[in-house]
Amino acid sequence: MTNLKVGYWAAQEQYDPETLLEFSRHAEVVGFDTIVTSDHFHPWRDSTGSAGFPWVWMTAVAAQTKVAQVGTAVTTPMFRYHPAIVAQAFATLDFMYPGRIFLTIGAGHKFNETPLGFNWPGFGEKVQRLKESLEIIQLLWKGGFVNYNGEYYTLRNAKLYTLPKKKIPLYIATSNLKVAHMAGRACDGILTNPRGLENHAAIMKSMANGASEEGLDPSKLDTCLEFKVAYSVDFDKALQSALHWAPTAIPRKKREEFSDPRELEDNVGPEETTKIKESWLITTGSEEIIKRLGDFLAMGFNRVYIHSASPNEHRFLDLLGRDILPWMREYYENLSPPTYVTFE
Repeated sequence: MTNLKVGYWAAQEQYDPETLLEFSRHAEVVGFDTIVTSDHFHPWRDSTGSAGFPWVWMTAVAAQTKVAQVGTAVTTPMFRYHPAIVAQAFATLDFMYPGRIFLTIGAGHKFNETPLGFNWPGFGEKVQRLKESLEIIQLLWKGGFVNYNGEYYTLRNAKLYTLPKKKIPLYIATSNLKVAHMAGRACDGILTNPRGLENHAAIMKSMANGASEEGLDPSKLDTCLEFKVAYSVDFDKALQSALHWAPTAIPRKKREEFSDPRELEDNVGPEETTKIKESWLITTGSEEIIKRLGDFLAMGFNRVYIHSASPNEHRFLDLLGRDILPWMREYYENLSPPTYVTFE
């Protein structure tokens, strides 16, 4: 089994950059290993949304913390970010903060790309673009001049003159078997959601098979999870705080019709509120948090990113540092390796 890393999710869509710096400094003090931040051009809602530029913010948080890893979930290297520019940005970050930087890439969301004039493609094109982006980033990180002729991207004698000092962990965010297989072949792991044990096991096995085909050890791959929680001794306050994220609960097919955060916010109804209650842990105590995290650790997740929408974030961070993080590490040390990495 790989080592457990517990991350604090710095949500650019909910808080301004200075507030996120405060939370992140506090998170490292109470024991978090990792600071992971979202990467959006537009937030999920207009009225209470924020959307700082995460790469700039990452330089500040890395400078103001001491040892925590810093990275994104999820950067989309397709349209507004050319994959070569992603490679350059994260190479520079690792040059400045060696061994502390990681990158998660994924297919992203329409409302971050179409406001800048890009057309939003179908699933097949997105997967191919993701594959080419992954190849370009890794080629450039190796150094030297790179030529690349893909279906969507071309490099002509491109070279990074500032290379990373350490190997940058690279993850793909997905719940798709084909993309999970790609991650196993070429990445350090995946960020996914446990949508039922059967589906999760299939995704993990697909990633493991991809690694095996390349002669890699599947047990060395990381499995990352975003754990969504809102805590308060007042349940209603915790729920109201979590409902900031209600636009994320709009069905994807309908959500892809919108590029304007005002439209996303206007299309939140009772169904979205119900889904937030089901997909987020809304809680008044640490016992429920421990139970849910125990289930996730038993499923094989070894990088857990705690995404809190709690009304008093500093109070919740203190609770996590006192009651939750020590328990997670002790519990994880006594787990057996997950069975999905054993296959024919």
